[in-house]
Amino acid sequence: MPEQATLSDISTLRQRARQHIEAGAVTDNYGADKETVLRLLNEALATEIVCMLRYKRHYFSAKGLTSVSIAQEFLEHAQQEELHADQLAERISQLGGDPDFSPHGLAERSHAEYVAGDTIVEMIKEDLVAERVAIESYREMAQYLGNADSTTRRLFEEILAVEEEHADDLLRLIQQIGASC
Repeated sequence: MPEQATLSDISTLRQRARQHIEAGAVTDNYGADKETVLRLLNEALATEIVCMLRYKRHYFSAKGLTSVSIAQEFLEHAQQEELHADQLAERISQLGGDPDFSPHGLAERSHAEYVAGDTIVEMIKEDLVAERVAIESYREMAQYLGNADSTTRRLFEEILAVEEEHADDLLRLIQQIGASC
């Protein structure tokens, strides 16, 4: 039989809230290894920054009559990746960590690679590979966190849903380009 969770009475909650207030959102019942969570969040932050930079490069590099709508897709994805980076940095700060925006080691911290691609099709394929890396990585992070840090888990799940949409968008673009050839 699963262990039953216990609920604290109001006076106990109030008393515990006054202890260690310098820890901010991290209370005594935080169940995850905070250092590991901060490392995962900073790796995800690096991944989002690398993906945003690659999408921006693709936006500005996409050439040709058929590339206008594809370039817009790249720009939209870049903006969403930047939003994800901001959300991750905010969570790192909430947990008392420092978001690592340093360009030094960015590519090594990122789970996804920065591969530019020379043609529109190569760009789309590299973006799809990166999205697939993020999907697998964020799904594993969410599963690792379980109920130990439900806020961070939900953040990863929310970002994961958008990354899955990006992968679907990119696959659709590849299929459209293949159909037009």
